[in-house]
Amino acid sequence: MSETRYTDQHEWVRVDGDEATVGITKYAAEQLGDVVFVEVPEAGRKLARGGEAAVVESVKAASEVYAPIGGDVTAANADLTGDPAKVNADPEGEGWFFKLKIADKGQLERLMTRDEYAAFVKGL
Repeated sequence: MSETRYTDQHEWVRVDGDEATVGITKYAAEQLGDVVFVEVPEAGRKLARGGEAAVVESVKAASEVYAPIGGDVTAANADLTGDPAKVNADPEGEGWFFKLKIADKGQLERLMTRDEYAAFVKGL
């Protein structure tokens, strides 16, 4: 069974075993507006928790996407290169950015649960 956690930078991480899928939240996608460009990390890249992992650009702004947890990138969503609007259409599904092999599952404890994230966004 997968578990999803969230950061205060509006990234989500969905954990399934030793692999995690990472993207930006619906809230982040709404704040960005129409996404026009996405740069995702290459498979094999090592990411440290909190390190820059990807870039997303919209008609409003460009933003870094940070790694919520550390690990080795196992896959990147190449579909976003040709169709960055997938991030707006389904940010927490088909609009995922990358997958990684988790280096330390203990890092997940520092992230927010769905309910904690919902309360965090409501307070913004």
